[in-house]
Amino acid sequence: MSFDPLRPRGRPAHTPGTTILAYTPDGRRIITGGSNSAIRIYTVGEDGEPKTIDEGVDAHFGIGATNRSFIMGAEDGTVWKYDIMSGKMQNLLVRCALPVRDIAVTRDGEWVAVASDELTVKIVKVDDMTQVKYLREQSKATKHVTFDPSGRYATVSGTDGILYIYSMHEEEPELVRKLDGVIRRLEPDAEATSRAVWHPDGTAFASAEATRDISIYSTSEWKKEKTFAGGHSGDITALSWAPNGSLLASAAADGYIVLWEAKTQKILQRYDFGNVMNLSWHPTKNSLSFTTSDGELFIYDNFVPKDHESLLQKPLQAAPILPGPLGEISNNVGRTTLAERSKEAIQRAARRGTPDSLDDILGGDDQMMDFVEDDDGAGYADEELNLYGKRPNDHLDDLGGTSNKRLYAGFEKPKAHPPLQPGSTPWAGSRRYLCLNLTGAVWTVDQETHHTVTVEFYDREAHRDFHFTDPYMYDKACLNENGTLFANNPSDGSRATIFYRPHETWTTRADWRTELPEGEQIRALALSDSYIVAVTSKDYVRVYTLFGTPFKVYRQKSQAVTCAAWRDYIMSIGNGPIGIDGHTTLRYTVENVKRDEICQNEDTVALPEGASLQSVFFSDNGDPCIYDSTGVLLVLQHWRTPGQARWVPLLDTKQMARLAGGRKEETYWPVAVAQDKFHCIILKGGDKNPYFPRPLLSEFDFQVPVASALPKDSSESEDTTAEGARFEESFVRGNVLLSLFRDLLSSTNATASQRSDLARRELDLDKNLLQMLAIECREGEERGMKALELVALMTDRNGKMLEAAAKIAQRYGRGVLEDKIRDLAERRVMGMGDDDELA
Repeated sequence: MSFDPLRPRGRPAHTPGTTILAYTPDGRRIITGGSNSAIRIYTVGEDGEPKTIDEGVDAHFGIGATNRSFIMGAEDGTVWKYDIMSGKMQNLLVRCALPVRDIAVTRDGEWVAVASDELTVKIVKVDDMTQVKYLREQSKATKHVTFDPSGRYATVSGTDGILYIYSMHEEEPELVRKLDGVIRRLEPDAEATSRAVWHPDGTAFASAEATRDISIYSTSEWKKEKTFAGGHSGDITALSWAPNGSLLASAAADGYIVLWEAKTQKILQRYDFGNVMNLSWHPTKNSLSFTTSDGELFIYDNFVPKDHESLLQKPLQAAPILPGPLGEISNNVGRTTLAERSKEAIQRAARRGTPDSLDDILGGDDQMMDFVEDDDGAGYADEELNLYGKRPNDHLDDLGGTSNKRLYAGFEKPKAHPPLQPGSTPWAGSRRYLCLNLTGAVWTVDQETHHTVTVEFYDREAHRDFHFTDPYMYDKACLNENGTLFANNPSDGSRATIFYRPHETWTTRADWRTELPEGEQIRALALSDSYIVAVTSKDYVRVYTLFGTPFKVYRQKSQAVTCAAWRDYIMSIGNGPIGIDGHTTLRYTVENVKRDEICQNEDTVALPEGASLQSVFFSDNGDPCIYDSTGVLLVLQHWRTPGQARWVPLLDTKQMARLAGGRKEETYWPVAVAQDKFHCIILKGGDKNPYFPRPLLSEFDFQVPVASALPKDSSESEDTTAEGARFEESFVRGNVLLSLFRDLLSSTNATASQRSDLARRELDLDKNLLQMLAIECREGEERGMKALELVALMTDRNGKMLEAAAKIAQRYGRGVLEDKIRDLAERRVMGMGDDDELA
């Protein structure tokens, strides 16, 4: 037994008795409730007094929290929703005739399940208490209720010792399994726990046995897979998985909290704390909080010892439900067996919400490689898997010759960018978005034997939503005003498929489907108004017409990563040469398919060191755009002229005024560039991808990173430097947008309205220069040289703007500058250049 010298002190929170706690998902607050009527809200990282709420409801037994509100269930049978900032009661969600014993809130905060001494568990929609679902199969009262991370299953722990598992897929929950002997028979007010605690990857749950061991049950066959044994000599009172699933904490009546390694089921540390009733890990930090029956709250920072802290820093780990730890495989086991086990681990996790797909594995993600330990020192743990989840055969030595493996042992394998399907998200439990853009969203649900796909539109007057059963298990999709495109990469060895469904047709049936050659997988799809594009594992770019005619196929010069399309243009991106940081550089090609013209050929995608590509798409005006992992949106300028293209930043989201001073912690998921704005989804609480229900879209104006972020609501009283910086950014941004618009008009038959729009844009840019000129004139005569330079930058064709510039100089008494501006105007009228005058 070992003791931590920095043992945390207990914080008196409630009177002795049942004491509950919950973190908010962002980890900023801890909410506690107990046997008295008080509710306490602690701010993480602060030692001051907590906010106390006393609404007169005694004995809180159930708790759930979101970032904005929390929900408490009490002995009097009521379940109230509270505002987390003000602490005020918002509304009564449920009223039960008997005491509430436990509540659970879905990850999206949309539903709350209420377990009570009644036989029925109620599941209520948080924003609409009139929407209620019922779990009715229990024969006795319930002690605990939990949701799996995706909300796919609800587990109910009955006082009869039976664990009831319900499927939440349908409108009415369906009992899928009754597990007897998994949990103990316990009285509702017993301190021991029978809760099913779900692993963060959603493929298994942990429960306490009567033997005082902890068992892991998988969702595949609902059977026991592993056991955490010998940790406690008393009844287990609480269990909690670390946020990434690599560790498990358990507390028991024997007076100890035990820290387990999930992968090996070994005890890493014991902590001497008595009467612990509830455990909860901080969502992102090395910290564990727990409450005791004495009414105290403990916040144990640096809970995981330093020699094991690396486990907590890993990405999401798969539940320990494989036939055996791969690290224990004997040296005599053949490598084929190891490869098969690696493949099984990858496929299991990919379907259950860990990596997005095999594409993520190809990108060098360490997440699934943690299953393999290089015990025999052969080096296979460092090798990447191929598209089928196996290692390539280049590890085999030349038969009859000497091995040259050691020759290359000192060289690190290049880190290639993984395939990317723009607009899609990884699995979040059983759901994921296949496509999300300004037209609508395509999302799929894993139903074990098949998927169900839903296509929703923003403009429901133009298009009707549709839903269908998907036996092909599509993993990629594109959506636009013309139709919906799907593709799949089967794991059973069958051929990859492309399926297109137009929204409207004047024939009876226009859907079509085609298969790729055997062994060829689809890495990315794109759909335009004219063509369908797929880049594949054989580095082919395959182009089809909208009605299935193969139009073109060629092999690109770099390893395919992703693609995008707009009208007759396609853009393909692939892994190119190795950069100085050991990662491959990305190369792009832009081509006009209809005219068979290459605009840019294998040019470099401008990414900073260590950054990755988050999305690629064409703007509504047809300009290629990318969004990278550093939060920068870039547009490809002059891309229609071979050799002249360059990537120009339109917005650095980390420099936006809304983030200035650390007022907000949020990131942005790119959706589109349209109407000279960046359309995105705001992600909070450390989320990396949007979740369900479908979030609202936000839009931000472009702001070229010329200077540091400035407040949008700046007043006229700001200093001149800040004012000038705003105009300078506006000038640079206007120049970029003007050049893009000019390139568009030069390549098309410009309409009268477009020509008028061009003149307006040029005029706006000159007006911006006039405002900058006024600032320079206000500063004094010594700024005259810059003032004249600003005038020379004007595109004025008829002299009106130059005359206005002369009047500004006159207003501020800059006579010399006024004379030089009028001389410049005369020289332009005479067709002479400005160089001599500026010199």
